[in-house]
This record gives sequence, structure tokens and C-alpha cells, in this order.
Amino acid sequence: MEIVTSEIEKYCEQHSEKESNLLQRINRETHLEVLMPRMLSGHLQGRFLALMSRMINPKHILEVGTFTGYATLCLAEGLKDKGKLITIDINEELAPRVLPYFEASEKSTQIHFMNGNALEIIPTLYEKFDLVFIDADKKNYSRYYDLIFDKVHSGGYIIADNVLWSGKVVENKEHKDADTIAMDEYNKKVASDNRVEAFLLPLRDGLNICRKK
Repeated sequence: MEIVTSEIEKYCEQHSEKESNLLQRINRETHLEVLMPRMLSGHLQGRFLALMSRMINPKHILEVGTFTGYATLCLAEGLKDKGKLITIDINEELAPRVLPYFEASEKSTQIHFMNGNALEIIPTLYEKFDLVFIDADKKNYSRYYDLIFDKVHSGGYIIADNVLWSGKVVENKEHKDADTIAMDEYNKKVASDNRVEAFLLPLRDGLNICRKK
């Protein structure tokens, strides 16, 4: 299902802030050289994440799922001067690609890349986060949410990507695959959690945004 038409998305991109040269480079190289480039956040979603981060002006950000670092750099734009962004990814093959991108950023000293299983790493983190972005394996979204929740400040935000899963979440249940079911369950979990204010935004493949009370 095409949630937003390509014509509308292109129009929105044309009337939004432009990508930086570094982000354009990551976008281009990801599509040319990396498998499943659609996983990249891209121009429109990236500008939204950057704007959210600037509005929140977080001291600590956690990203679960780095991929090629596009969203990482967008989120980093709003960091406080002495803030810190921790990004976790299990794919060892992507580390040599993302680290040079981070080093080329003005926020290079504030970005900390951790290679490994987020389910094991998150419990070891001591920081309290103002902003969390989840964009990793779909089956574990609910587990990430539970692990992260007590590490988020009151007033902090948790944003989860791909929660509409190409529109499959509204299909009949008997036709849903495991990832679609996981996304549907995650959305229901957040919507029913009285500890947060939830909003599901149909931007690109869907962003579930919640604010911890």
C-alpha cells in the first residue's frame, strides 16, 4: 500500500529544508552500495526527526538501529552542546561505513556507536534519555520499549519507525506476517499505556511518537 503518493512526498521534500551535503552523500551511497536501501530514513523523514530533536534539544539520545547513519545525524542536529547520542546496531559489516560518516559530522565527538545486540546493551546504559528512536528488528519493538521506558526522563519522547509496515497493519489478521503483527501489537501497546501521550503519524512508513508523562 502506498501510504503517501510519490508525487505528494516529492512536493513535501521540495518545500522542506534541504539535506546537507553529508546527508545527500549518505543517501546516494546507501542506494548505490547497500542492500535494502529503503531502510534509510531519507530526506522528508530525516528533516522531521531533525526538527523534533531541535525542538526537544536533548542532552541524551538513544537510537536503536543505526543502518547507515542517516537518521543518526539528523537526530544529532538538536543535541545540546555537551549532549551525547548513543546508537546501537547489530550489523558488524556496516560499522566501517557509518564511522567515517560520523567523523565527517560537526557532532562527531558527541556520537557514540555501539556494535552489538541492543537487548543486551540497553540494560547496561546508565544515561537517562530525552529522546529515543527505535528503528531495528520489528519483532522486538515491544521489548525495546519495555527496556527503555525507565531510562527515559518524564517529558521525554520515544519515536518508533515503520509502525504502519507499508499499510499491512490494517489488513485482515489471517493475512498478516510476523512483522506486521509485531507492529500492530506495538501500536496497541503504546496507545493503551496510560503513562504516555501517544500519536501515530502517517509519515513515510509510519512514526509512533509518544511522550512520557
